Amino acid sequence: MAAKKKEAQGTFENALGRLEEIVQRLEQGDVPLEQAMHLYEEGLALSRVCAGKLKSAELVLKRLSKDAEGNFSLLDEKE
Repeated sequence: MAAKKKEAQGTFENALGRLEEIVQRLEQGDVPLEQAMHLYEEGLALSRVCAGKLKSAELVLKRLSKDAEGNFSLLDEKE
């Protein structure tokens, strides 16, 4: 289980996929309480991972600049 958790956190897509699995499992309603609590905690951690990765991507996109030829480059943080 720990290997699956680490793998899910590797990329945004993996984390989101695992989060979707957890939501589906919890929505089924047949998960014992202790397991449901564990899945809920894992889901919260994964949602934080996803939010952090989205925030990082957003910051990079905000720093992109397009020159006269249509090429993109990263702006210096000072600009």
